[in-house]
Amino acid sequence: MLESFFRPSSVAVIGASRDPEKLGYAVLANLKEGGFKGALYPINPKADEILGLKAYPSILDVPEPVDLAVIVIPYPFVPAVLEQCGQKGVPAVVVISAGFREAGREGLEREQELIEIARRYNIRLVGPNCLGVIDTATPLNATFAAGMPPAGPMAFMSQSGALGTAVLDMALAGRIGFSRFVSLGNKADVDEIDLLEAWEDDPDSRVILIYVEGLKDGQRFMEVARRVTRKKPVVAVKSGVTRAGSRAVSSHTGSLAGSEAAYRAAFRQAGVIRAGSMERLFDYARAFAYQPLPAGDQVAIVTNAGGPGILATDALEHAGLRLARLKPETIEALMADLPSAASAANPVDVLGDALADRYEHALRLVLADPGVDAVIVIVTPQAMTQIEETAHIVGRTAQETDKPILGCFMGEARIKAGVDVLRQYGVPNYPFPERAAEALAAMVAYRREQERPIHPPERFEVDRDAVRKVLEKARSEGRVSIGDAEARAILEAYGFPVPPSRLAATPEEAIEAAEEMGYPVVLKVASPDILHKTDVGGVKLNLRSAEDVRDAFDLIMYRATRYVPDARIWGCLVQKMVPGGREVLIGMSRDPQFGPLVAFGLGGIYVEALKDVVFRVAPFSRQEAEEMIREIRAYPLLEGVRGEPPADHEAMVDALCRISQLVTDFPEIVELDINPLMVFDEGRGAVALDMRLVLG
Repeated sequence: MLESFFRPSSVAVIGASRDPEKLGYAVLANLKEGGFKGALYPINPKADEILGLKAYPSILDVPEPVDLAVIVIPYPFVPAVLEQCGQKGVPAVVVISAGFREAGREGLEREQELIEIARRYNIRLVGPNCLGVIDTATPLNATFAAGMPPAGPMAFMSQSGALGTAVLDMALAGRIGFSRFVSLGNKADVDEIDLLEAWEDDPDSRVILIYVEGLKDGQRFMEVARRVTRKKPVVAVKSGVTRAGSRAVSSHTGSLAGSEAAYRAAFRQAGVIRAGSMERLFDYARAFAYQPLPAGDQVAIVTNAGGPGILATDALEHAGLRLARLKPETIEALMADLPSAASAANPVDVLGDALADRYEHALRLVLADPGVDAVIVIVTPQAMTQIEETAHIVGRTAQETDKPILGCFMGEARIKAGVDVLRQYGVPNYPFPERAAEALAAMVAYRREQERPIHPPERFEVDRDAVRKVLEKARSEGRVSIGDAEARAILEAYGFPVPPSRLAATPEEAIEAAEEMGYPVVLKVASPDILHKTDVGGVKLNLRSAEDVRDAFDLIMYRATRYVPDARIWGCLVQKMVPGGREVLIGMSRDPQFGPLVAFGLGGIYVEALKDVVFRVAPFSRQEAEEMIREIRAYPLLEGVRGEPPADHEAMVDALCRISQLVTDFPEIVELDINPLMVFDEGRGAVALDMRLVLG
């Protein structure tokens, strides 16, 4: 149904004006001058004709069906006009008018009225408070931006209309070309998910670009984006990054997991390429739109200057790419063609006096090497450099190969003509090697994502009823926090190994429990109101006798009542002391857009200081759990250093997958901490030592 926005047979502009200073004039003029071939209907009760077109007092007076209506009138009149569009049977409406949700509470109520009208008449609505829509193939320019952008293989959606005008101005300068452009505005109806689905199989759109400030349904976005990114690249810039929600999150995981972490994890899991800026967005887009994907990550550099070649080498490594090792026969052929002072190893330095033909020989030899997956061609404007001729060589060669070639013609005044030539051939140019390397890295990352098998989340046999009983008991007592003792029962129900433990209300009960399970033991304060036990001195380790247990019990009770006098204290949890291992953290905080965000990192008391934590949106697969473990900076410590055996990798993966299932099965759990999960040497498993949950 969204095709009515892009391929309409007829368009009505409600609020069309004869005044060139009005938006209604600009929209109608853009439609007419942009080459729209369908019927145009200006709607203005005070005009008979506008821009040579017959005007109508109301859309209800238009004698023919209308596929698309563009509303450009003051906000108080928009609901009534939208109602008329519904009566007319208009399937698609763009509301450019502002004064809705962005204007405060009253505006929000007005916007809700629009939504109700649109739903009643089955109208799809873009906006309000937007720039409009463009389709260069139709052609259709239903915006008030200046001019029609050139056609190209990029589809662009943006929440910001003002940013959209700047992007369109870049396009008019010849730097980029669009297939489709949509300013989403307030997203009362049509949003990023709708456009992803609409553009999924659009043959004119080779790459989809998104500027996003926030998503209404993060889980649905991930579901659709996973499918779309299997067919074409989706590159996104996320702005307005803040911590998830505005509430103070008390747990370790909650204090670390802001919305930035959620978006980073969600985009990665959905195969969306994240760009750090608008500049990088279009750097990546040009590479995706005009060049084939590389088969691997091995890159060759052909340059006429040593310094930029070294910069490019550093940039490749920094971007996670590899400098290709040229075959001996490739090096021999290069040495035969190049002057003796040239470098035939990668980077291939053809020297500052290189003419276009020397570039051609080097480029063709390098591309023929099976160990080369992509090439960056660096040109600096030296005295003998044939800039335009070299650009033609690069462009023609790019059209003859299935390997991507990226230009790095460095400079401004003298280099511009060469850059223009490259653009004609569809070879993207980057002014510095770092940007070319980052664009290639984005292509390699996308290629790997396409090749990665899709695995379903692992499901375990668990005891949901046992978990439900614990949660219901807490709710019946008016509690939202579930402490260590109760959390143990939840983890056991989901197959987590936990050390033997018992709740003791008195020192005598604690001694009895310790002697039954055997020394040494640990004592921990048992209270639903004390979240971080070590902060109040509520944990005593390695207790080896009855006297130790009695003293520890009394001290813990004294400290807990002193530091948290209003806390409900049930006693102490007596727990069997476990042998040492590596301490890791598994946690979860529920993100308002994406749902359960699971964290993994080094555990213990240093988690917040080091912030060596990675995130995934649950549910996730076993393979994604493995990736989480490998991504933390401290992963070498888990692998074992200086002859130390590796930690039990499978136990960590298993724990992550079980938590993924738990927080998916029970959405009322809004926060969770297992800190630490003690991981033993390979093959010896892991146990959850300290845990807590918070209910929503």
